[in-house]
Amino acid sequence: MSLIKYATKEITCKIVYYGPGRSGKTTNLKYIHSRVPASKKTELMSLATERDRTLFFDFLPLELGKFGGFTTKFQLYTVPGQVYYDSTRRLVLQGADGVVFVVDSQRERLQDNVESFENLKENLEKNGLSIYTIPLVIQYNKRDLDDIVPVQELEEIINVLGVPSFEAIAIMGKGVIETFKAIGSMVLQVIRKKLEGSGG
Repeated sequence: MSLIKYATKEITCKIVYYGPGRSGKTTNLKYIHSRVPASKKTELMSLATERDRTLFFDFLPLELGKFGGFTTKFQLYTVPGQVYYDSTRRLVLQGADGVVFVVDSQRERLQDNVESFENLKENLEKNGLSIYTIPLVIQYNKRDLDDIVPVQELEEIINVLGVPSFEAIAIMGKGVIETFKAIGSMVLQVIRKKLEGSGG
């Protein structure tokens, strides 16, 4: 849930990048972080373990300027993709305002994507959230590699909810900003309704 501080006129939104291991979640955050002016961001913070070099949950407030008289910040997090970090994934999802599901487009990873998406649904439910109502965007990453699944096929298998989706080559920055802008816009729409509902 977005944190709205009426006294200081601040809104903090939490967006979580979810998906199977090594699908490109951390690459997305690193690219976004590299494009944000130094004065507008905190440093990327990571939690690494011996078992998984991709275990990051990054914290990145992005100032978006004034929104309805409020200053808006985004906190961006990634979750570890590996199965044995499920409790960490669930913890990172707590209080999420929006989710970007990062798909590894390689055909050999198709089942991993399906299982990870189902895991996202389950962990949202355990946090009192719903995949049917939370702002959600899907990113089809690694579109530059060989033996990738066609987007139409991925849409039918993964994007059963018909949410906005984007093709990406995160390592080159392609599709990364577009994905973030889409989820950011969806989250802000929800907050706008919340503020209007409270008379703010």
